[in-house]
Amino acid sequence: MRVVSVEMRDFRTYARAEARIGAGLTVVHGPNGAGKSNLLEGIYFGCTGRSPRTRSDRELIRFGAPATRVAVRLLDGEEPHELTVGYEAATGGAQAVKRMSADGAEVERLLDVPSRPLISVFMPDRLELLKGPPALRRAHLDQVVAAIWPARAQARREYSRVLAQRNALLARIRAGRASHAAMATWDRELASKALTLREQRAGAVNLLAEPFALKAGQLGCNGEVSIEYRPRSKALDEDQFVAELQERLDGDLERGFSGHGPHRDELAIVRDGRELRVYGSQGEQRLALLALLLAERSVLARERGRTPLMLLDDVMSELDGERRELLVGELSAAGQSVIATTDLGHVPTAGEAHVTRLRISPGTILQEAIAA
Repeated sequence: MRVVSVEMRDFRTYARAEARIGAGLTVVHGPNGAGKSNLLEGIYFGCTGRSPRTRSDRELIRFGAPATRVAVRLLDGEEPHELTVGYEAATGGAQAVKRMSADGAEVERLLDVPSRPLISVFMPDRLELLKGPPALRRAHLDQVVAAIWPARAQARREYSRVLAQRNALLARIRAGRASHAAMATWDRELASKALTLREQRAGAVNLLAEPFALKAGQLGCNGEVSIEYRPRSKALDEDQFVAELQERLDGDLERGFSGHGPHRDELAIVRDGRELRVYGSQGEQRLALLALLLAERSVLARERGRTPLMLLDDVMSELDGERRELLVGELSAAGQSVIATTDLGHVPTAGEAHVTRLRISPGTILQEAIAA
């Protein structure tokens, strides 16, 4: 599965623009502020139905326009597919409308569409994955689990459903509208879902650990860098997890929500025993994030036989010449990648015939070369 082209209408700075994406490496170049990041964001939005930069779809609409639409055309072997996302902002008394479709059929979530390419994005904004709250890293890890084992994607939703039911019961008990005896059923159900989710997360981290350490070393991360899954619970079985919940019941009733379980777990990026989130420089955090995304790419290629499309914005600024060569060599070996840069000289092989080049000026995309 590969992306052939993306068409954007009233998306960010583009009134209307189309770009064809090469089968291998595509280099997007132009001055700062021209719209390179917007193009990468448009590709991601068209493939997933969401932005990697903002939670507000309203921000994606070009200033002065009422709506935006992105269409991504794909090839699965010789079979064509198309994904579309349209968003119309709220006006007057009307609510905002968002519509997504796959091959012309409306869908609720593009992430569940089999004909959707796997996609990974590196942008400066994504440093929040390392620097931000644990919830961001938990959500990312759950997305990795779903990408490696699609059949397991339901586990996180099932856990969230049961957790919400238990929290609702805590509120009723606290208000005197329910008995403590009713808690036993939900504790047992939560324990079952929690242990399943914890096992899946740990399995994904085990697969990522070795390639992550390798990529981090190759990219120049100093010291011993590792990825660690830190579950809140130490329970070995359902009975032990239920016991942990019961030990904390008074605190849960006082707070009005469950404070124990996988929804409090942490995914830590560590160098020499200290978390990069706290003790790493921004440059080190950028390298670690890139190493994580490359590790995920290699695991998905091995486990599923599918190499994610990589979207890389401002990735070369922290790398020396040797590591730029290494990165471009790895990206060129398999799969599709789109790299945005202000300087073509920062991307080795950018001038070669097999590389697709897109030159960006404000609101305009000029196709310089098409790689077969």
